[in-house]
Amino acid sequence: MGGRNNKRKQHLPLPIELEKVTGKVTKAIYDKMKHDQVRDLKKKTAALKQSATGSGRKRAAPAPAAQPSATPKKQKQQPAKRKPAAKPESEEDEESGEEPVMADGPDGGWDNAPLESDSEMGDSDAESLDEFDSDDDHVTQQPLSLLSDDSEEDEDEEDGGVESYDEFDSDDEQVTFRDMEKRSRKLDERRAEDAEMADMELQDQEQAVTSEREIFELPSEAQVEAEKEAPLDLTQVQMRIQEIIRVLNNFSDLRGPSHSRNDYMDQLKRDMCFYYGYNEFLMEKLLQLFTVSEAVEFFEANEVARPVTIRTNTLKTRRRDLAQALINRGVNLDPIGKWTKVGLTIFDSPVPVGATPEYMAGHYMIQAASSFLPVMALGPQENEKVLDMSAAPGGKTTYCSALMKNTGMMVANDANKEREKALVANIHRLGVSNAIVCNYDGREFPKVMGGFDRVLLDAPCSGTGVISKDASVKTNKGPEDFSMLTHLQKELILSAIDSVNADSATGGFIVYSTCSVTVDEDEAVVNYALSKRPNVRLVDTGLDFGRPGFTSFRGQAFHHSLALTRRFYPHAHNMDGFFVAKFKKTSNKIVVGDKQVVPAGSGAKLKQKKKKN
Repeated sequence: MGGRNNKRKQHLPLPIELEKVTGKVTKAIYDKMKHDQVRDLKKKTAALKQSATGSGRKRAAPAPAAQPSATPKKQKQQPAKRKPAAKPESEEDEESGEEPVMADGPDGGWDNAPLESDSEMGDSDAESLDEFDSDDDHVTQQPLSLLSDDSEEDEDEEDGGVESYDEFDSDDEQVTFRDMEKRSRKLDERRAEDAEMADMELQDQEQAVTSEREIFELPSEAQVEAEKEAPLDLTQVQMRIQEIIRVLNNFSDLRGPSHSRNDYMDQLKRDMCFYYGYNEFLMEKLLQLFTVSEAVEFFEANEVARPVTIRTNTLKTRRRDLAQALINRGVNLDPIGKWTKVGLTIFDSPVPVGATPEYMAGHYMIQAASSFLPVMALGPQENEKVLDMSAAPGGKTTYCSALMKNTGMMVANDANKEREKALVANIHRLGVSNAIVCNYDGREFPKVMGGFDRVLLDAPCSGTGVISKDASVKTNKGPEDFSMLTHLQKELILSAIDSVNADSATGGFIVYSTCSVTVDEDEAVVNYALSKRPNVRLVDTGLDFGRPGFTSFRGQAFHHSLALTRRFYPHAHNMDGFFVAKFKKTSNKIVVGDKQVVPAGSGAKLKQKKKKN
């Protein structure tokens, strides 16, 4: 048992009786008992000297008893004068069999070798103390308590600065290890306090749940009419929006008994139109895309400008070199993400990003991150013939030329002649040498030129994905605008499909993209193209992020392959709202009734004419 105990660190002092049996005397307790014994012996010496007859009787100190073999080495190194003299053997035999508490340490040794006593004694003092040590004069056992962590002990004999072991005990209340009642009481009090706090928290949670279940009352028609003349402030409207969303998210429990879901949605539309500044038509169209909670996130994201992003022109530099050059100018930047190897996000710049020497030299193009996506989906190859049907101001065109390494032919077309000025300027600044700029209506382009390996159509749209750049979209887009735009988009996408040569060895691809998030301009147009041109099919865009397109929407069923298209939202992807779809043309011929027709511009018709001639 002793060997097993020696391997353990004794953290708690043992009662005196158990310490005598096991020999487990800690250094602090050993020294404390030594002080107590010396103090008692001094008191006895002083009392005997006063009662003595003056005979000066002194007894020579007997030879010290043999040290036990188990005395630690550290104990042997202490000077003899610091040890109290041992008792004569005759007196030791007459004792009651209890070993003195000041006996040497246990066999296994402990790091509690006797410390230097604060009251050092000379040799003569040790002899006098030993002289008065009798059988009846044993050290009185005192209540023990843990000493403080400090290595130095107080020299004052009256010092009671002994810390209690129990953390709940006060400084002036010393607790023995035999008395655990007070500690148990303190622990019980602490447990009672914890239980009381837990009950209070439970009550708070119940109150919160109760408040959440309170039924929100919609304003009456009279209140709605009154608010038109005297609108509420934005804070009150925002609180009402949150309450309505809370009800709609748990409609079965929180709904009013006399109100339907449409009543809450109508009020929500009115409040959100007032709060965010949208017209009712566009608000309703956007609310159809999301849940009410996500719709709020979308509208909030449109109130914050997107980060400024630039695209490295790999025809002149590398992204690493460009980043280092801009950092040296004090620009704070970071890569856009893992999905692009040429994009950089500009957080802060001491000079305008469009006025640096690197910009003037054509090392980069200021371009939204979302406009990288259609070019990445198109994936133009070297020595191909590529068409950008709506090219201005040139961000996507110059990106295609960079991927083609200025080889092949890049046709940049735009119907707006004024916008072509910026297109030409960017082509020259970025060092593009394989581009041809033209000004044609995209709907008539297959009659002008055809047989392209790849065609990119970033169609004109309502701009509902770039509201953060153009806030006028909130109010100036109505049903007539969407009707006109969707008709134009359908004509352009058919023209783009007809301009591609399906027999191309490396291409035959068409990418359709918009900066809009409405289904009318995205999935509905793509589904129309699939129905009108059965010689094309949708393929994977190659973009590993973004949300899949809708295959059904509010009763409309689209082709199942529309899940291959990709949607991007400002609140989800921290970029402008965007839509990307990629087609693969499988044949240059289409069946119209009982006849096979080869649309103009595919390139196959030109080959047939040459064969006939």
